[in-house]
Amino acid sequence: MAPALELLPKSVEAVAAKAASAIGNGTSAPAAAAGIRLESQETHDRVMRVFRAFIADLCQQYGEGHGGSAMGMAAIGIALWKYVMKYSPTNCNYFNRDRFILSNGHACLWQYTFLHLVGVKSMTLEQLKSYHSSDPHSLCPGHPEIENEGVEVTTGPLGQGVANAVGLAMATKNLAATYNKPGHEVVNNMTWCIVGDACLQEGVGLEALSLAGHWKLNNLCVIFDNNNVTCDGTADVANTEDINMKMRAQGFNVIDVPNGNSDIPAIINALLAAKASDKPTFLNIVTTIGIGSNVAGTADAHGAAFGVEEVANIKRNYGLDPEKHHHIPQDVYDFFSDIPGRGQAHEAEWQAVVAKYEQEHAELASEFSLRVAGKMPADWTKCIPSKDEHPTSSVASRKSAYVITNNLGQKINSFLVGCADLTPSVNVAYKNKVDFQSPDLKTVCGMTGDYSGRYIHYGIREHAMCAISNGLAAFNKGTFIPITSTYLMFHLYAAAAIRMGALQGLQQIHIATHDSIGVGENGPTHQPIAVAALFRAMPNMLFFRPCDAEEVAGSYIAAIEAKDTPSTLALSRQSIAQYPQYSSREGVAKGAYVFTEAEGSSGPDDFDVTLIGVGSEMAYAMQTRDLLAKEYNLKARIVSFPCPRLFEQQSKEYRHSILKPRAGKPTVVIEAYPSNGWERYADASVSMNRFGKALPAKDVYEYYGFSPKKIAVQVKGLVEEVQRDGIGILRGDFRDLNGPLTIGLEH
Repeated sequence: MAPALELLPKSVEAVAAKAASAIGNGTSAPAAAAGIRLESQETHDRVMRVFRAFIADLCQQYGEGHGGSAMGMAAIGIALWKYVMKYSPTNCNYFNRDRFILSNGHACLWQYTFLHLVGVKSMTLEQLKSYHSSDPHSLCPGHPEIENEGVEVTTGPLGQGVANAVGLAMATKNLAATYNKPGHEVVNNMTWCIVGDACLQEGVGLEALSLAGHWKLNNLCVIFDNNNVTCDGTADVANTEDINMKMRAQGFNVIDVPNGNSDIPAIINALLAAKASDKPTFLNIVTTIGIGSNVAGTADAHGAAFGVEEVANIKRNYGLDPEKHHHIPQDVYDFFSDIPGRGQAHEAEWQAVVAKYEQEHAELASEFSLRVAGKMPADWTKCIPSKDEHPTSSVASRKSAYVITNNLGQKINSFLVGCADLTPSVNVAYKNKVDFQSPDLKTVCGMTGDYSGRYIHYGIREHAMCAISNGLAAFNKGTFIPITSTYLMFHLYAAAAIRMGALQGLQQIHIATHDSIGVGENGPTHQPIAVAALFRAMPNMLFFRPCDAEEVAGSYIAAIEAKDTPSTLALSRQSIAQYPQYSSREGVAKGAYVFTEAEGSSGPDDFDVTLIGVGSEMAYAMQTRDLLAKEYNLKARIVSFPCPRLFEQQSKEYRHSILKPRAGKPTVVIEAYPSNGWERYADASVSMNRFGKALPAKDVYEYYGFSPKKIAVQVKGLVEEVQRDGIGILRGDFRDLNGPLTIGLEH
């Protein structure tokens, strides 16, 4: 068994100095200095040949798959999984493990096969053969998925993974700065991330890498599989920049490995230099996609099987039996046989460190243990104001949310609060905050921070903000609950990352201020007309539009209790009325609830119409109710509907008790968003099925028909029609009381 890796010196120069004394022992000098004994090149070549033929076999069995990059990265894999990376294949959730991200996730066969070779029990040979099969229980989907053992995050859309990796590296830095003490390093892991040409073209990846360099995340190593191929051809059909110069400009240490096809010692040395660097490291490793095949180095090797005869030729050329399929010889398994024991040694060493830490830093160790377990302090609910603590006068819901964010930020280390350069507007900067920054940063404006800081300045990078927060949330379930913030409109920039968080069940809270047309003077570019429909349609996403401070509290509680779901809180810029006698945090937890029954009713069905009020438009519902009673002697009941997704999770009996579908009375929703989706709950709407205008909030609402007088007249007409012709007249005829959608540029 190879000896466990020693702790590395703190600088590349120190590694080189230590390596000098090891020259002549038959191994790579830096590797020897790190306590690594390399196998022979002949052995390495044997493992790579078997690996590449095996990948070609897996793709050929169903006539499709992405084998080219996986074959090209064989040497990188051996350097990482055999020699450098700290992990435990018998316990893939070992807390202080190195994190590995395959950002070019189409190369997933590379990761799955190494998981199998190093001894991850769930990744059996039969599972590997299920790649691209019809088996719904396959652990080998077309891109790595977080649910499967040994996979840290779900990667798919290119660039997301590298942004997640930045979040994972941040998590380590923050935990280390918070809990490590002299002689007690309870957290010191690396984050390794492989990217391809495409990840370095996607904007989200470049946004995140810019931040990694700015923050000097020297525990992050980005490994560029430089095979110069994308789907359309060689990478230079669309990209001819000097990537090394670009990465240096962003603050990365850059190391070239010109022969990434076979020079395993050079790759190991580069990986070790990354561990010793004082900056994040970018390894530019040149490989050949589809190496060993007749389409090597071309786009044809990217995403197609090589053909039966060509797979046989690959095996023949590698000295393997072409008649044997999916065959891994025992000597290849033996090559990796020391890894499980080494991993268990890593675990035991870490547990001993933690045990000693508990003896000398009992209070911190108790908190650290809670976070390792992914749990919140038992008294977290004290951060949520009670109902009688809310203001009774009008206040913007972004300000109501600040009260809670301020408490959580100050009192609970699990919350990392971040903003995409709108701190003065979104109201999330809690008192006495410390910024997450490199400790040696000196800004012109005087703002400083350190790695223990939990307020994150993401800059104008909404997409990276949310993708990085996915990495923070994925570091260890419940250890971090990231809070992001920007205008709701700009969350559309981040929607791809938010979707990935929902897909993975990653808990985070997105504070989305300036919702609806109430943004006013900022105009239609900032009025997020379509965004609510997108997030409401997104599976496993809770989208809240609270109508006052009490509903804000209920939304925050629901978001914190939703351990496997991201949440978005859409909050108003403008001041909105408060309804202490009606609003309910318990009601928010059910998604919708009766705000108020019809005044003067003699029984549960003694009403004329149900008005659904949502978020900042609740005031129009309440004012319309009063006008209907005063001017037309009509009885209206009000339902508040902050979160349709939660409402759908309630029993049929509860849902019917709220909406009363059998009463034969019409239901009208009032919301300054498109009517899409409300057909499930209402018969008609006062909606916003068009883009807005740059007018003050009160005027823009008035301009688009959100006037209690106008709404009351329209509702009166609808009620009279139903009273005359019956509720069936509305079945299949959902009404937009604000008029039909106009076609063209007029808005």
